[in-house]
Amino acid sequence: MTQGARHVAIIMDGNGRWAKKRLLPRVAGHKAGVEAVRTIVRAAGDMGLEALTLYAFSSENWKRPEEEVSDLMGLMKRFILSDLDEFAANDVKLKVIGNWRALAPDVVAMIDNALERTSGNKRTTLAVALNYGAQDELVRAASAAAAAGAITAEAIEAHLDTADMPPLDLLIRTSGEVRLSNFLLWQSAYAELYFTDKLWPDFAPADLQAALDQFARRERRYGGL
Repeated sequence: MTQGARHVAIIMDGNGRWAKKRLLPRVAGHKAGVEAVRTIVRAAGDMGLEALTLYAFSSENWKRPEEEVSDLMGLMKRFILSDLDEFAANDVKLKVIGNWRALAPDVVAMIDNALERTSGNKRTTLAVALNYGAQDELVRAASAAAAAGAITAEAIEAHLDTADMPPLDLLIRTSGEVRLSNFLLWQSAYAELYFTDKLWPDFAPADLQAALDQFARRERRYGGL
């Protein structure tokens, strides 16, 4: 039986191809992608989602050209700073997952401030995956479980970055790629998967609603008949 989704995650793919199609530099695609994030975050709350997790910067993204990494970090900082008031107005709680404390000190301080300012918000949780890799998350969770005395599925789950969030219901990937790319591997065990050819900057609230509508029509069996 399937009910409405509570927690949706999105692999936001296709910014570079969006820019290339328009003969624009890659940073223009990332800027357009940030605008899509704003639109989708607003829509998620209106659609009743309790949690939205976005794959913003993976631990593998450091392999990209230094200039592009710098552009991405700059855009991320401007997004968080400029949208803090909107988060407050829309009762959005910000959460950051991944090894984000390994980022530059000014970024860590900015994130700490944003987390503190939104900690009391309750309508929707926006989890941003920064310097995130699911394999690294599983190593950290298993190590913490072992230190606490037992490596069990329940103990590992209790130490995941998403432990205080609802179970993942639906994972969406844009741009036509059909893989998880080291994102929420544990959490996706029984999540529904939805792939679309839309490039991330073109992904609109109507596309999110279409994914949620398809999710509502699916029958989730969790390994049963």
